[in-house]
Amino acid sequence: MADSASHAIPEQPSAGAPGGLSRRGLLKGAAVTVGAAALGAGAAGTAAAADTSVTATAPDGSNTITMSLTSGALSWSAKRKGATLAGTSTLGLKLSDGTVLGAAGTVITNYQHWTVDNTWTPVYGRNATVRDRYQEMRWNLQDTASLINFSIQIRAYPTGVAFRYVLLDKGTATIADELTTFVFPDSTLVHSARDEDAYNPVAPGSIPSTGTSGTDTGPLTDLPLTATYASGGLIACICESSRVNFPRLMLSSVSGQPNTLATYLMEHTARGSGPVQTTSTVTTPFATPWRAVVTGSTHAELVDNAELVLNLAPANALADTSWIKPGKVFRCQLTTDAGLAGVDFAVARGLQYIEYDSGWYGPERGTTDATRSIPEIDLPRVLSYAADKGIGLLLYINPMAMANVDSLFSLYKSWGVAGVKLGFINDGTQAMTNQITAWVKTAAKYNLLVDSHDDVRPFGYERTYPNWISMEGVRGNEHFPTASHNVTLPFARNVGGPMDYTICYGQSRDQTTNAHQMAMAAVYYQPLNFIYWYDSPSKFSNTANWPGLPWFDAIPTTWDESHTLAGSIGQYIAVARRHGDTWYLGAMTNETSRTLSLPLTFLGGGTYTATVYADGTPGTSPYQTPVVVSTRTVTSATTLDVAMAPAGGQAIILKPS
Repeated sequence: MADSASHAIPEQPSAGAPGGLSRRGLLKGAAVTVGAAALGAGAAGTAAAADTSVTATAPDGSNTITMSLTSGALSWSAKRKGATLAGTSTLGLKLSDGTVLGAAGTVITNYQHWTVDNTWTPVYGRNATVRDRYQEMRWNLQDTASLINFSIQIRAYPTGVAFRYVLLDKGTATIADELTTFVFPDSTLVHSARDEDAYNPVAPGSIPSTGTSGTDTGPLTDLPLTATYASGGLIACICESSRVNFPRLMLSSVSGQPNTLATYLMEHTARGSGPVQTTSTVTTPFATPWRAVVTGSTHAELVDNAELVLNLAPANALADTSWIKPGKVFRCQLTTDAGLAGVDFAVARGLQYIEYDSGWYGPERGTTDATRSIPEIDLPRVLSYAADKGIGLLLYINPMAMANVDSLFSLYKSWGVAGVKLGFINDGTQAMTNQITAWVKTAAKYNLLVDSHDDVRPFGYERTYPNWISMEGVRGNEHFPTASHNVTLPFARNVGGPMDYTICYGQSRDQTTNAHQMAMAAVYYQPLNFIYWYDSPSKFSNTANWPGLPWFDAIPTTWDESHTLAGSIGQYIAVARRHGDTWYLGAMTNETSRTLSLPLTFLGGGTYTATVYADGTPGTSPYQTPVVVSTRTVTSATTLDVAMAPAGGQAIILKPS
């Protein structure tokens, strides 16, 4: 069913319906099983006196999450196929008056449970349809000292587990802290990165202390955060979803607890550019963001389970999404002629957009008027030419020029602009969460795509407002990072949501081969894909020098079906994605050369022509390794041996013969 419908289970079940469910909340065609048990005051008191627990189990039995009440205090734990994901870990919220919800003195007032099996259709994504299948357990609770009523919801999916807090009483509440912890088994490593730093695998208790006098300081790491376990191929990625009117979550090492991470609600913006906000006042009833743990029994499986974050997010809020078009983008130099040439290049190379970046309306640190272009750019001429050729134009804006976004975005719509790239978006506080989502909603009002750059993190809201088509929040490829960094991202940052990671094909500053750069277009999920970074159309005028061009011409940015075929975080990755009847396969390795044997069992019947773009004989530096093109006939019974040079890769088009 389409994503325009509401969730199968209402966020706050209505009283009186079977199992506490409002029948109006049930989707036609959704399989739902419900149950409830109400406890009176006496029964609640009895329940509090005895320790108790409840477990949600994924419909396929793979993942479980348990919520426990022990001596009046709340905790959680989780397993995948019997292996521990998180041991006994704390649950709780701290209010500004010192009240701690979930500590000693908590009693259960009501218990509900249900299972859901539903399918929805995203506007675009990794797959044409998404299955939403889980079991939920919910305790309604009361803090006996303050008489505040609250709830804990836990869910178990085949793709992971999730939980959140709900404040139930009508009125307002001021939240000072979230007391959730994640207690990992011995020998777990977490792949930690803050802001736009590279990932660093460390023990949970050994995250380095970072920050400045104007930012949050301490042993802090950003989400998504991936954990690798000592037992087999078990892997998990901690994300958040449905962050509305709430600060961004970080995780912190805990002194004296080497296996524990604790939640940290940001009080500053990511780079200290806004006011400090130590508490968050909300209107209640209020649900905190979901704390999601995406899981995989193998590293490859984790990548394919990323849609858990979307399943936890609110459904699409836009009645009309026909104007939302994912695609490939070419960034133009800041002249009229460059814009016109960029349009011609986009037409010739199968791109959908061009973009004018920072400086198109003047120095971004000194100009707040983004309603007129610099003299070097005849913007109406470029917009008219692009429209005639069927190419969209994106414009960069710094928040300094966004004092009145309603007026600005209305103007851009009247010009025929397709979308905006928002630079220096540094979220963190509750106020910044609200500012960012307000910008996205206003952009939707005027049919504008949004690509948020710099330190902003995903939380599933591209489902709710699919015009929020991409975001950065990563150490970008324009820094020319290592191949090891590149093959860490699919298992970490990209699990959380779409990732704007510019493809730098043919750059002498690359620490990777050109085939490695090409493979990114299939490996990474990035529905708005900037390619040919730092280049001009003239560089590629002699196409014989650039054998990878047909790959970029052909590859789309959204998919009907995706399968991760092999992978190990920081080591290698291979992903196959289908658009229509054609498959696109990308494989990448770190600084170690390797050959992956990849069965093509995902193909349908019949024969396919495989066009293979592979590393040639390694050059003195990886970027000097040539791309060698070959073709062969394959079927679903074929196993491809995909050989990659150090820091190399392969890109393969599989088209029905």
